[in-house]
Amino acid sequence: MRSPILLGSIPSPSDNIIHLGPIPLHMYGLMLAIGVLVAVKVAEVRWVRRGHPAKELSDIVVWVVIAGVIGARVYHVVTDYELFTHDWLKAFKIWEGGLGIWGAVVGGAIAAVVLARRRHLDLGDLFDCIAPGLVFAQAIGRWGNWFNQELFGAPTTLPWGLEIDPSKRPSGYGQYATFQPTFLYESLYCLALGLALIWIDHHVKLKKFQLFALYCMGYTAARFVFEEMRIDPAHVIGPLRLNAWVSIAVFLVAFAWYLWLGRHGEPVVRPDATGQDVGDVSPSGLKPDSA
Repeated sequence: MRSPILLGSIPSPSDNIIHLGPIPLHMYGLMLAIGVLVAVKVAEVRWVRRGHPAKELSDIVVWVVIAGVIGARVYHVVTDYELFTHDWLKAFKIWEGGLGIWGAVVGGAIAAVVLARRRHLDLGDLFDCIAPGLVFAQAIGRWGNWFNQELFGAPTTLPWGLEIDPSKRPSGYGQYATFQPTFLYESLYCLALGLALIWIDHHVKLKKFQLFALYCMGYTAARFVFEEMRIDPAHVIGPLRLNAWVSIAVFLVAFAWYLWLGRHGEPVVRPDATGQDVGDVSPSGLKPDSA
């Protein structure tokens, strides 16, 4: 790898693989794995704090993760099908990059709903417990894009501009050396969003599923901005990239869902210090706790 010390810019790794003896380790896959582990741990801690046995979550988490990864890859292959028309086997090479977050959410959500119903788990608590860990996983996963030198923004001369190898620069940008590090912006934002969701969950009275709706709104609002900053090839519909339109649609649906839950949702029930359940009877969403 290049020296990490370079005044006035952020260097990119010259290789996205490290070798553990004879074993090649793809950094994109490693970042994905670390993100999954963090997400699972955060969800497990939150699940237990809501009064549920840890084993309930551990029994389903592997299947939810697998479904999420499959959904993420399917979303990428479908929305960028032209990348695979001449070599369909590339669709299975996830270590080279290409996982769509909304495919991951849909795939994981389907698995969670099916398994929760079969095992009689509280689906609202499950989605709300997963939300902060999911956004932390996204924060970690974006560093896989750094190793792959992908998903960066327009050329920039800012001190934190990201160095990109000539072979990785899009057509028409070969004369530029540094670009907006959108992977870093999104990673830092996701970290802040995850912490904000945890704070809100502890200090604001919400109905079940409202925290997950806030995750969807919070992420898509920023994703719209980051998506429009990027210069990598993408499908464009009218004035916006495809994923920008998806962000708008998901935000609007999540906002309407959040408002509906505020009036019709089921209150969150938390165990108090004695282990007894204490219901949240607040009739609306974002109202501070009195305690």
